[in-house]
Amino acid sequence: MSIFRNLYEKLLDACYIWHKEMEQVVKDEGVLIFFIIVPLVYPLLYSWIYNNETVHEVPVCVVDQSHSQLSRRFIRMCDATADVRVKYYAQDLDEAKSLVSRQLVKGIYLIPSSFEADVYGMRQGTVSVYCDMSLMLTYKAVFQTAQLVTMQMGTDLQKKVGGYYTHREEVIAARPLDYADVPIFSPAGGYGSFILPGVLMLILQQTLVLGIGLSAGTARDEHPYRNLIPLGDIRYNATFPIVLGKFMCYLMIYMVMGAWLVAGVPHLFHFPQLATWQSLVVLMLPYTIACIFFGMMVSCTVKYRENVMLLVVFVSVPLLFLTGISWPQSNIPGYWQGVSWLFPSTFGARAFVRLNSMGADISDVMPELRILWIQAVCYFVLTMCVYRFQFYQARVYAMERLRYLKHKREAKMEG
Repeated sequence: MSIFRNLYEKLLDACYIWHKEMEQVVKDEGVLIFFIIVPLVYPLLYSWIYNNETVHEVPVCVVDQSHSQLSRRFIRMCDATADVRVKYYAQDLDEAKSLVSRQLVKGIYLIPSSFEADVYGMRQGTVSVYCDMSLMLTYKAVFQTAQLVTMQMGTDLQKKVGGYYTHREEVIAARPLDYADVPIFSPAGGYGSFILPGVLMLILQQTLVLGIGLSAGTARDEHPYRNLIPLGDIRYNATFPIVLGKFMCYLMIYMVMGAWLVAGVPHLFHFPQLATWQSLVVLMLPYTIACIFFGMMVSCTVKYRENVMLLVVFVSVPLLFLTGISWPQSNIPGYWQGVSWLFPSTFGARAFVRLNSMGADISDVMPELRILWIQAVCYFVLTMCVYRFQFYQARVYAMERLRYLKHKREAKMEG
């Protein structure tokens, strides 16, 4: 009977700690921002910026030194595409560069004076393309347009000099191996459907770590000896109720935030949604638990509120690359792949993209799910250990304070 009573008392202590933690979340503006405001607003802003998926009518400048029929045809074909708009003509390259520096155009097409003579003289003609590399989407539009136009012009010239008798012969000669270009997993071929699902999973982890770290920094600021665990409160007398109470608080908040990130935001911006709600629940449960215990473990090392912000903001971009979504996983060195195994976002983002964007089944992401559950268990054990160490530190500080006061009292009595 005493075992059940002891368990009941620990559950009451955990509920009390959950209540206190919820109060701290509501009262602390910084924690409230990272737990509620950022997960709600930041995905909307990010998704809205890339909602168009692709860019069209990118302004370019043409430097036509050939002034020939063939060069004018090249310019007309580029201007006729949906991605590029010929906005300026320049006399030389220096004038065109000044237009780029003033952000009036995003690229330059330089057609040399020997362009038509080289082509009709059976020599390779060249068109130089200069792109503003600060924006990936505009660079892609400017460069690919020039590439596709030159390929089409080459095909037309090949048909003229080939001496074929039928249209079928011309088609086979120009394109002996036919293919169909069908984009999969990202129908629009844009940035939003391609990378934002992984970003949403990373936002969940980063905001959790930031909020928990700020809460830990606040707890240290409120205690005279900068202890993470308050002294003198009998409810905080065991490790498990503290960890369980804090965990219940964070899980309650991120059950709602997680649903918003993986279901609400993709639905609003029409990202691919191929996963069932049962599959998302199976994925988000271990991922959220692993992120919470990971954040609680990291928070024990936070001495000041500002520290966690510097750390998390610094590693956000590398963590996105380590997921293998924006950069091929096969091209990531083995050492960095080993580092990526430490973070739940690596496997959470991979599994979410495969389920929601690629139409995978739960059986296809079982390796990621197993690793997420292993991470959840490992980080729970580590969290228990570091909080136990916090207990030890708190007791050491208390004993030192007690000895100091005793010594001071004895010295006062002797004096």
